[in-house]
Amino acid sequence: MENFSFVLPYRVRISDINYGGHVSNAAVLNYFQDGRIGYLQQLGSFSETDIGGCGIILPEAQVRYRAEMFLGDELCIGVRIEELRRSSFIMGYRIERQGVVTAEGTTALVAFDYRLRKARRLPEVFRQAVAALEKLSL
Repeated sequence: MENFSFVLPYRVRISDINYGGHVSNAAVLNYFQDGRIGYLQQLGSFSETDIGGCGIILPEAQVRYRAEMFLGDELCIGVRIEELRRSSFIMGYRIERQGVVTAEGTTALVAFDYRLRKARRLPEVFRQAVAALEKLSL
């Protein structure tokens, strides 16, 4: 998982399988979320509800399926932040099975004040932590 700042090992469970006998679309988005949660914890004990004074909200997700995934498959879910903006960021994901890409995608995430119900700027503490981990210049 070269170029990914965080990698989460995952074994496909029965609840991930759809009527076609392979991993469902919803499960892949859950894999992205599990990876995102782990990434945020590694970054500095952040969470989806607190990235330094606000939470995040997901307005857009994109998934590209490359190969089927099946019950019991041992997967690696790679996560990184690809782009930091003023009040949002783009996370990239790659799922591999034995070094072969099975799915990849991105999510746009916006800093969100759930008390005021509106977007806000990314907290500086979060921006600095991301820049250090991802080796980005601000």
